[in-house]
Amino acid sequence: MQQPVLAPERPALRSELPALDADFLALLMRRQLTLSVSCAVCFMSLLLGLPLANYFLPELMARRVGGFTLSWLILGVLFFPLVWTISFVFIRRSMALEAAEAAYAKGERP
Repeated sequence: MQQPVLAPERPALRSELPALDADFLALLMRRQLTLSVSCAVCFMSLLLGLPLANYFLPELMARRVGGFTLSWLILGVLFFPLVWTISFVFIRRSMALEAAEAAYAKGERP
């Protein structure tokens, strides 16, 4: 006679988690949303700030700095390092949130 095949335990679906877990997940989702929105606001400020500065502060943006006008220095040299910085902060904080979720899933309370 064959022995019955036991089904492997499946992880609980998020909809099956107790109320405390749902509260933690809601908090985690709020933190992720806050992080995403804050990084998007920083990027959009950078992206829209340069044309606005050129329009409202033409004398300042036409000043020469290191052989470039200030507007070209920001656009051609500083723009990408600033975007990389925003990306770096987003990735680091996002990984920290994922680590907190993994620790919580293993049974460690925040």
